[in-house]
Amino acid sequence: MTNFVFTDIALVVIAATLLGWLSLLTRQPIIIAYILAGVLLGPWGFKVITEIQFINEVSDIGITLLLFLAGLSLHPGKLFELFGKTFFLTLFTSTVFAGVTGAILYGFGATATEAIITGVAMMFSSTILVVKLMPTNTLHQKHMGAVAIAVLIMQDILAVLAIAFIKGGNGSTLLGWITSMAAGILLAFAAIVAERYAIRKIISQVQRYNELLNLVTLAWCFALALLAEKIGLSHEIGAFIAGVSLANGPISNFLAEGLKFFRDFFLVLFFFTLGAKLDFSLLITVLKPALLLTTALLFLKPLIYWSGFRLTGETMKFSREMGFRLGQNSEFALIIAVIAAESGVLSQANSQLIQLVTILTMTISSYILVFFFPTPLGTSKPLKID
Repeated sequence: MTNFVFTDIALVVIAATLLGWLSLLTRQPIIIAYILAGVLLGPWGFKVITEIQFINEVSDIGITLLLFLAGLSLHPGKLFELFGKTFFLTLFTSTVFAGVTGAILYGFGATATEAIITGVAMMFSSTILVVKLMPTNTLHQKHMGAVAIAVLIMQDILAVLAIAFIKGGNGSTLLGWITSMAAGILLAFAAIVAERYAIRKIISQVQRYNELLNLVTLAWCFALALLAEKIGLSHEIGAFIAGVSLANGPISNFLAEGLKFFRDFFLVLFFFTLGAKLDFSLLITVLKPALLLTTALLFLKPLIYWSGFRLTGETMKFSREMGFRLGQNSEFALIIAVIAAESGVLSQANSQLIQLVTILTMTISSYILVFFFPTPLGTSKPLKID
C-alpha cells in the first residue's frame, strides 16, 4: 500500500508554505495563497494530489476548531455593552446584504432556496482578514478593535445558526429546525453545568502541563461535537457549544491561544481543498453573476457599514474605516457554500459562485486595506503599523 497520506499532507504543507511566503513578500492575502496551492496541485492544475476527499475530510477538523474557538472567545460579560450597541446594527446590515445579493441571484434564475442561502452566505465579514489586517494595538486596546470584535462575534453566532439551519438537524422542515434548536439549547445548558462542576476542576488539575491541558480542551470539544451528532445536530454546533461553555472559565484566553496553531493548520487543509475542488468549467458559467455580486458587495458593504456606524454615533473617520475593514465576504461563506452543496440544498454551480465571490471580495478588500489604511502589511511607512 502506497503511503499517500504522508505524501499528500507533506506536499500540501510544502506548497502552502512556499506560496504563503511569496504572498507575504508580495503583500497578497495569505488565504488566497492556500487556495492557489490547491488549484495548482489539484485536478485542474498539475494533478499532483489525487486523494482530495481524504484531505477534505481531515480539513473538517479545522472548521470544528474554528467554531470551537469562536465560542471560546465569546465572553458575554465583557462584550455585553458593545453587543447592545452593535446588535441591531449587525442584524440590519446582515439583512440588507442578504436581501440585495439574494435578489440579484434570483434575477439570474436561481431558485428561492438557493437565493436565500446565497444571500445568507454573503452577510458576514471575514474574521481572519479583519483581525490579520488590523494593527495589534488597535485590535486589543482601542475602541475600533473592540467594536470590530463585537460585530464579528455577532456574525459568528448568526453563521453558526445558519449552518445549523442548512444542516437541517432532524430534518429540513421547520419542525426539524425547531427540534434541533431545542436540542441545542438543552445541550448548551448541560455543557455549562458540566463545565462548571467537572471540566473546570479537571483543567485546574492539569493546567501546569500544557500538552495535557490542550488534550483535555480538545477532548471536551470533540466529545460535545460527537454528542451533538448523536442527537441530530452537527459536530460544528457541538464544538461551538463546547467553546461557549469554557468562555467564562479563568483561563479561556490561554486555552484559545494554545489551540490556534491546531485550528490554523487544519484550516490550511480546508482552504487547500477548496482550491483543489474549484471546478473551472462551472466557474466560467457563473462568472457574470459573480462579478456583479462582487461589485455590489464591495460597494454596498462599506457604504452600509459607514452609514450604520454613523447612526450609532461614531465619527465620520471611524465609520468610514470600519466600513472598509468589514467590507468583504467571510470564510464562513466558504464553509456555508461547501456544507450547503454537500447537504443537497445548493447546486454545485451556486456553491462555486459563492466561493468565487468570496475569494474575489477578500482579495480586493485586502488590497484596499493594505494600500489605504494602517495594517501590519502596509505598503508605506506611515501605514505599516503592527
